[in-house]
Amino acid sequence: MALTSDPPVEKTAPPPPGDDGTALTVVPVRRPWRWAAVAATAVVLVQFGHGLVTNPGWEWDVFARYFATDAILRAVWVTLQLTFHGTVLGFALGVVLAFMRLSDSPFLRAVAFGYVWAFRSIPLIVQLLFWFNLAYLYEELSIGIPFGPGFYSFDTVGLVGAMSAAVLGLALHQAAYAAEIVRGGILAVDPGQLEAAASLGIPRLRRLRRIVLPQAMRSILPNAANEIVSLFKGTSIVSVMAIGELFYQVQVVYGRTGRVVPLLMVATVWYVLLTTALSVVQHYVERHYAKGSTR
Repeated sequence: MALTSDPPVEKTAPPPPGDDGTALTVVPVRRPWRWAAVAATAVVLVQFGHGLVTNPGWEWDVFARYFATDAILRAVWVTLQLTFHGTVLGFALGVVLAFMRLSDSPFLRAVAFGYVWAFRSIPLIVQLLFWFNLAYLYEELSIGIPFGPGFYSFDTVGLVGAMSAAVLGLALHQAAYAAEIVRGGILAVDPGQLEAAASLGIPRLRRLRRIVLPQAMRSILPNAANEIVSLFKGTSIVSVMAIGELFYQVQVVYGRTGRVVPLLMVATVWYVLLTTALSVVQHYVERHYAKGSTR
């Protein structure tokens, strides 16, 4: 008779020889369609690269001749100026519009919403042509009492030239999209953090600067970078105003020489290089604002 209350242990038969688990073979999952897609894509890429090198229609010697000429480099500089001014002015106005849309005032919200609705609805080329022909509607502008006498007036033709009209059109157009990007980033911040900061007595401006914006930038930056890249490429639209930016200058050169394809490749490569540089800057700025949120 057993002196303990433990249940009897059942004896199991020992495993057969060679069945200790070491003989199991792990077979990876076979994905034949993935390899077929990889092979097909590689063949297409190799064929495309071979065509770029061997097809005489690309005229790479003409491309090399015009890629870094003075006219092209000046056009690249004009493109960068348009992008810089349009981005700075557009996002500055966009921040103001974003806070107007988040305001408690129904009037400010309505004004900001109307601006965003109007400038997102009208094509950019129409806006540019409108500002370029502003002198047709208003020959001069004056500063003074509303609906009363003016104290100072200036000629619109001399005020809004081609370059000024281009910057104004790009900035006002960009502001409508920047406002929604900034507003979306601010709304993405947990409102509970603002309530906690307010309960601690932190001033409102400091809450915005030290709590809201650093977190909102994580949501704002990717979309803002996309808009900047789109604006950079969208500067080609100002060619309708005979401004010597990159695409317009390329058109002038191939109109004179008849070498359309290599000159278009000149513009393409410059756009690719500068867009890549903007993407690198975006990566480091995003990494800076991601501190503390990623491991």
